[in-house]
Amino acid sequence: MQLKFLGTSAGRPTKTRNVTSVALCLPEPQCGFWLFDCGEGTQHRLLHSGLKLNKMERIFITHLHGDHLYGLPGLLSSRTYFEGAGPLQVFGPAGLKAYLECIFRYSGVHLGYELDVIEVTPGEISSDHRFVVEAAELEHRLPCYGYRIIERPQLGQLNLAALADMGIRPGPLYGKLKRGEAVTLEDGRTLTPADVVGPSLPGRIVTILGDTKPCDNAVTLAKDADLVVHEATFAGGMEEKAANYGHSTFRQAAEIALAAGAKRLVVTHFSSRFDDAAVQELVADARHIFANTEAAADFAEFPIKRPARE
Repeated sequence: MQLKFLGTSAGRPTKTRNVTSVALCLPEPQCGFWLFDCGEGTQHRLLHSGLKLNKMERIFITHLHGDHLYGLPGLLSSRTYFEGAGPLQVFGPAGLKAYLECIFRYSGVHLGYELDVIEVTPGEISSDHRFVVEAAELEHRLPCYGYRIIERPQLGQLNLAALADMGIRPGPLYGKLKRGEAVTLEDGRTLTPADVVGPSLPGRIVTILGDTKPCDNAVTLAKDADLVVHEATFAGGMEEKAANYGHSTFRQAAEIALAAGAKRLVVTHFSSRFDDAAVQELVADARHIFANTEAAADFAEFPIKRPARE
């Protein structure tokens, strides 16, 4: 499980940074990815990332500003040409459905797959056997959401050596034990998962925030997260300017991570006024508040390690 950044610039692209987009690469058995925001040029970045559009399962849009959205219609259109592109869910604020319907109607686009556009409200917005996704509204100039991705705990590994010693060969019983079910053997013995399944694997929490001023919901979404992605458009000392535009400084992002008890912070969405050297200086300053702060960069990858077993 890892994050791969496709764009890290605020407002407009630069020669070294595209506008906002980040992919969450999922662990086995899915091996697909979810996309968070889709600024102009995102599909071009994907071409150089190793990620294929037919492996993209969901898209989450934080808000409808162009640097987070203008790449979406083109990307959705291009996905039609990828063999095996199945149904796709797109989540985002109210207005997203009308935006896409308008563009597709006037440009004559016909998608070759099922597209489900879901306009989110605060709370749980998606749940399956592997992940729960929650959303909360942030404080920006347009309605803007942050997303909290919660991986459910996973069952431990089967003790294959112990099963072999018992004379139990691979087959349906393995699947039942792995699912947490007790089984009855041919000799009448009952075998429980606790006998042959190792400790469960704790899930991970990833928080990806859209553009925002410091706010309580940012802390709530980032609570105890293994990794938080927070915008850092302005330098420390520019808090008044940041507030006027609905953004945060590097220091404020660090303060949110600290207040949330997060384990790791990756800042992104940098103003074009800051080159790479300036970003590193601002990160060094933010580390005085939250030591485990890192700067995103286009095509940078951040593995998300599973927390230690409890």
